[in-house]
Amino acid sequence: MNSSSEQSPIWVQTPPGEPVLHGVNWGGLKTLYIKEVRRFFKVQMQTVWAPAITTLLYLAIFTVALGRGGKTVMGIHFADFIAPGLIVMAMIQNAFANSSFSLLVGKMQGNIVDYLMPPLSTGELIAGLVGAAVTRAFLVGFAVWLAMFLWPGVSVAVRHPQWALWFGLMGALMLSFMGLLTSLWADKFDHAAAVTNFVVTPLSLLSGTFYSVHQLAPAFQKVSHANPFFYVISGFRYGFLGVSDSPVLIGALVLFLLNIVLWATCYTLLKRGWKIKQ
Repeated sequence: MNSSSEQSPIWVQTPPGEPVLHGVNWGGLKTLYIKEVRRFFKVQMQTVWAPAITTLLYLAIFTVALGRGGKTVMGIHFADFIAPGLIVMAMIQNAFANSSFSLLVGKMQGNIVDYLMPPLSTGELIAGLVGAAVTRAFLVGFAVWLAMFLWPGVSVAVRHPQWALWFGLMGALMLSFMGLLTSLWADKFDHAAAVTNFVVTPLSLLSGTFYSVHQLAPAFQKVSHANPFFYVISGFRYGFLGVSDSPVLIGALVLFLLNIVLWATCYTLLKRGWKIKQ
């Protein structure tokens, strides 16, 4: 006859406070990721296709306003020059929007416990939330690319897919981590909107999306090089056109190191339960 310890569930055999799951909780991580993806995909017309239409309007307006007469930038047709920047700008903005939403809504609605109680480690929680944000970013990027591919007079052929993928990923991760930090800090939607309006949008528009920084005065060139969004735009554009405003390897390294710092910050604050645990 089996002993009572052999018949008892594992959670009964384990002393209080000692974790039962060891390693990565792949089942829980998959569940969280799917939940977050389904959340934005249920309203895909608003979260995926609407940004594509908005970005296409940017392309049309700026092409009509500034791209007449065969204007070129860095030897590239104006419409072709701004297209990659518009694609990755839509990607990073939507990555921020997605990751800055979940925990903030949980805090405001009082169901933040749904994220804190499941047997997920801090790293797994970050991976699920950020992974869903990156997924939305790439879905938006594909939708924008497809819309521009069908738009007459614009070429969105990819010359260096590995660099386009790298800088798209680094940009999406950077804004996902920033969105997660915003959702931890914010107490209401107005706080998150303030970060979007006064930080994310200005840095995106002033990152060289619509112009080459070589056209700026030396002082403004230095300011542009201090903007991390600039390296995302420049590197992603290199993946499409083969030209960039800055050394590609330096930009890739800067974004990689910045993402490590942002990940460590998110991990530390979540581990402490900053503004989400009493």
